[in-house]
Amino acid sequence: MLRCLCSRLPTRLPTLQTTFKRTLSLIPKEPERRRRLVGYWLLGCCGLVATTVSVGGITRLTESGLSMTDWKFAGRRAPGTQAEWEIEFDKYKASPQWIYQVSHSGMTLEQFKFIWYMEWGHRHLGRVIGLCLVLPTTALLTRPWVTPALKKRLVGFSALVVCQGLLGWYMVKSGLEDKPESTDIPRVSQYRLASHLGSAFILYLSMFKTSLDILLPAQGGASPALSRLRGWSGGVAGLAFLTALSGAFVAGLDAGLVYNSYPKFADRWIPSDLLSFSPTWSNFFENTTTVQFDHRLFGHTLLLGICGIWLASQPLVMPGRARLACNALMAMGWVQVGLGVSTLLLHVPTWLAATHQQGSLVLLTLATWMYHELGKKKVKLVK
Repeated sequence: MLRCLCSRLPTRLPTLQTTFKRTLSLIPKEPERRRRLVGYWLLGCCGLVATTVSVGGITRLTESGLSMTDWKFAGRRAPGTQAEWEIEFDKYKASPQWIYQVSHSGMTLEQFKFIWYMEWGHRHLGRVIGLCLVLPTTALLTRPWVTPALKKRLVGFSALVVCQGLLGWYMVKSGLEDKPESTDIPRVSQYRLASHLGSAFILYLSMFKTSLDILLPAQGGASPALSRLRGWSGGVAGLAFLTALSGAFVAGLDAGLVYNSYPKFADRWIPSDLLSFSPTWSNFFENTTTVQFDHRLFGHTLLLGICGIWLASQPLVMPGRARLACNALMAMGWVQVGLGVSTLLLHVPTWLAATHQQGSLVLLTLATWMYHELGKKKVKLVK
């Protein structure tokens, strides 16, 4: 494939150069319009990442992620004929998921098409993000009105989105490895799943914070009380990120399907098998009971932190947008806990579990927004 691309590059180079020049000509010359264009472009990329995360969550919940047994960097078209679908189905039948799990319950070709399209769509959404981010970044790197600080961020975003694609396949590959000694159903590594989701959240939040720096300069003042509140909001954002990562371990191990009761674990506050694995540290990443217990603990602690920030903010004079972000964070904190409890009690219905996962991204967005609004330093990224 690489040799084919290299052989075609000399003939396509003039076309690429023309496209590049036309792209540059579309960039407005007025500084204010340029600033808004870059900011809204990054916000659009954030929307694409959020959509991809949502589709990825549904892909995991419907166990569609292992339906495609190969990976190509540039992707490939979907099967177009019955014969091509049969070939793709036969590849899946050779996978551990089919041999040890699906073959016992059965699956029609039409059912296979659904899970295949889920994974195919998720992968191509990732490629769309890459194109929408990397190509404009290449053009912006040549512009003198883009500051070195922003150029560094854009290069980092582009590198991270490429790593995301590679990490996604590295994750899927773990579920395609045959492990005859295992008594568990075939699934991707929860470690790799958490890494894949965590890096997607980092990409999203980094771009979101940058777009805020460009479009909505911080309104925070020099008050020591506001500075302390900003520090606490940063801590809440960090805790929300850890809670989301613990949720990835819950999803990876299907830990939401054990102890479907609340607030107790069956009839106990502390489950008896909390630390039943050896070595002890493995319980926190591999024991479904401990993973669910930790996620509940993170969620409760996060809600307490959000309530604490909201109460501490009430007597303070805050900028309007910061107050709005704080109130929205408080409301979303309770909504997210309600979604989590409902997901547990209803035995993890796909639509509700996917909404709960997306709620974690909304919560992180609001915490990041509040942290931004309470900042004092105005960063100039576009001249």
